[in-house]
Amino acid sequence: MKLFISIAGLVLLILTEILRVYFIMPFPGSQQSNSVDIAYFIGSNIHYIRLILLGLIMYPFYRVLLFPSRKYKIVLFVFVALYGVVFYLFNFRFLAETMFYQPKVISFATANSSKVSLDKLIIGIEINGAAKAYPIQYIGYHHQVRDTMGNQPVMVTYCTVCRTGRVFNPFVNGKNEQFRLVGMDHFNAMFEDATTKSWWRQVSGEAVTGPLKGERLKEIPSKQMRLSSWLELHPSSLILQPDSNFKSDYDDLAKFDDGTIKSGLEKRDSSSWKEKSWVVGIKSGPHSKAYDWNELVSTMIVEDSLPGLDILLLLENDKVSFHAFSRKVNDLELHFTKNNDGMLVDNITSSVWNMKGKCISGKFIGAQLASIPAYQEFWHSWRTFNPLTLR
Repeated sequence: MKLFISIAGLVLLILTEILRVYFIMPFPGSQQSNSVDIAYFIGSNIHYIRLILLGLIMYPFYRVLLFPSRKYKIVLFVFVALYGVVFYLFNFRFLAETMFYQPKVISFATANSSKVSLDKLIIGIEINGAAKAYPIQYIGYHHQVRDTMGNQPVMVTYCTVCRTGRVFNPFVNGKNEQFRLVGMDHFNAMFEDATTKSWWRQVSGEAVTGPLKGERLKEIPSKQMRLSSWLELHPSSLILQPDSNFKSDYDDLAKFDDGTIKSGLEKRDSSSWKEKSWVVGIKSGPHSKAYDWNELVSTMIVEDSLPGLDILLLLENDKVSFHAFSRKVNDLELHFTKNNDGMLVDNITSSVWNMKGKCISGKFIGAQLASIPAYQEFWHSWRTFNPLTLR
């Protein structure tokens, strides 16, 4: 009986260590269930759980050691060794924060001195005339890069398993909060804030469990495009440079941009509307819609509407840089066609617009179509976090 109690306690300890990490890492079957609250409870109380279980088995464990049978002792020590292995793996090897690290050196360069190839995909942000570009290959490994633009802190994030790039203002309750990568929920990266230990979902900036559940970080508008296209818009933009301490980690993501990476979690399915197919997602209030990337590549221009929003979705000739604009100018709802020069012509004034939404000749010359948030990501991600989406 004492041996049984000791082994049962060790098994519970082993299960606790495993489940604490299993529910928030991409193990088979772990990301399909709504288990983040269970994982949070275990993680928040792991020290107490260990103490309670160790207290329960301490006396029976001691009695087994006094028992003359060597067989009982061997069985017990096998389970102790197994717990030791599990404890090491699930506390030092399989944790997100031990697999992905923040950059040690954050440096920027202008286009003339940058080491980043012009064909790399970037997340670009512009605040009060200052512009910066963050290559996805780098922030995809780090998951977040902290920076400051115009005295405003920014938190540039990326989840390669969802293919989601988002930029947030990291202020929480008036404090410039610090975050660490803690795991994932439904394949989306989660961060834990240092003050309340709440867990925040990367795709939306929402706290999904913990004391601040339901709170949201303020999103900062950003664009995903090829670096060369971004520099056409912002020629004086600074560009995040690679941290030499993580060269091999960056190399592992070298083919992420075009979706040909080997990892099954990050590789693109080139078909349409599959789990790993690419879509462009757009929201208007409670309404959302996903647009098939393959169709956008085929047509280069998509016109559509959501309640309260007339949409123009454009793909540049590089086939990777995309833009989403409102089709309304001066309360006029415009429709566009492409001319022989690859420019856009509106149906009302016949003004000519470039693929970046700027009018270059005609009645509206100098006007710029209003940009609207649009995100390229995997279909499984957009569908999961926008369950009522149209497509």
